[in-house]
Amino acid sequence: MSDAPQMIFVNLPVRDLDATKAFFTALGYSFNPTYTDDNAACLVISDTILVMLLVESFFAQFTNKPISDARQQTEVIIALSATSRQAVDELLDKALKAGASEPQPARDYGFMYQRGFQDLDGHLWEIAHMDGEPG
Repeated sequence: MSDAPQMIFVNLPVRDLDATKAFFTALGYSFNPTYTDDNAACLVISDTILVMLLVESFFAQFTNKPISDARQQTEVIIALSATSRQAVDELLDKALKAGASEPQPARDYGFMYQRGFQDLDGHLWEIAHMDGEPG
């Protein structure tokens, strides 16, 4: 087994790849051009977290099941950590300005501060800063 850190590649269907790329660019993220073309864009969250944003017709080639409409049903909640409460708020402010919606108010559990947004395709993203442990 390799000593390299395990990576995660989350695959999400999108309706409008250009609009989706513009949305995540506005949040401060970049794309790996090696894995980006007219059918897909490789969103770089970190060195070990990548999100493949696939045009719905291309995404459909990888499954025999119907594609969920994330605007109508919850398929998954993608949760990412943030370095501070301020970083949570800053990312949410960028997301909202870029066209996202905030389905729930901020939640403060004492040890964890959390906010979330729905992207242009309805995918749910939770951003949280943890400072301590549940008590």
